[in-house]
Formats: sequence, C-alpha cells, structure tokens
Amino acid sequence: MTCLDLRDIDWKKLIASLVVCQLAGLLGAIFTGPAIPAWYAALEKPSFVPPDWAFPVVWTILFLLMGISLYLVWNKGWGRRDVRLAMGVFGLQLFLNFLWSVLFFGMRSPLLGLVGIVFLWLAIAATTWRFYRISITAGLLLLPYLAWVSFAALLNYYIWLLNP
Repeated sequence: MTCLDLRDIDWKKLIASLVVCQLAGLLGAIFTGPAIPAWYAALEKPSFVPPDWAFPVVWTILFLLMGISLYLVWNKGWGRRDVRLAMGVFGLQLFLNFLWSVLFFGMRSPLLGLVGIVFLWLAIAATTWRFYRISITAGLLLLPYLAWVSFAALLNYYIWLLNP
C-alpha cells in the first residue's frame, strides 16, 4: 500500500476540475431554484421521491466526485489521445447535465426532461467506461453519479406519467 504524497498532486488541475464541475451544478441551479417552490411543488410525484433538501446535498457530492474523477484522467496527460477523447465525452455529459435542468425545470417539461435524461445517462455511461479504461479509480468514482441519474430518470418518468 502506498501513501498519497501531496507533492504529487497538480493542485491547479485538481482545483480547475472541481470548479468546472461545481460551476455546472450552479448553472443548472439557476433554472432549478426558481421552479421548485412553485411549479415543482405543485406537481404530482411518486411516493419514493426524496425530500427536497436531499437533492442539493447529493448533487454537491456527485459534482465533487466528478471533479476528482476528471482530475485523475486529466492528470494522465493531455498529450494522450484517449485522455482527450474521454475528457471530450465528459464535457458532453456535463453539458447534458446542465441541459436537463433547462428542459425539466426551466422549460417546465417532464417530457423534454425525460428525453434529455436518457441522453445524459448514455453520455455518463460512455464517460464512465472511457474513464475506467484510463484510471480504474476515475471510472469507479462516476458509478454513484450513474446510479443517481438512473434513479432521477425513474423519478422523471413517473412525474411525466402523473402530470399529463
């Protein structure tokens, strides 16, 4: 077992990776926040929906894990084609994550949100697979994100069904 040497960390890359992911969450919150007390609160929801306070807690943790995962891949070297490709797919899924907030909350459309979250899930799965091939740890760090978006897709589906 080896110990982590803090001198081996590229702090600029780590901080940039964390900030980029948290910014994506903050940008999504621009559309999410205003819709929760009025539109979202009035929707019929399935019995298994978590309390509202759980969502920002979970998302903050997931964006943190995404940032660490991104750092682990980026730190393998931008000169590597597989790293550049994996980071490109990561950027796509991060954009689709933001887009889901626009579709579901901003446009107040569970149907468009459902379509968007399917593409988001596929992009997360592709990112996880590409990251895992570069860094096993980076890939594993994305599994909670994939699981949560799977659950969110189920919630989105039931909200769409219950609110025709």
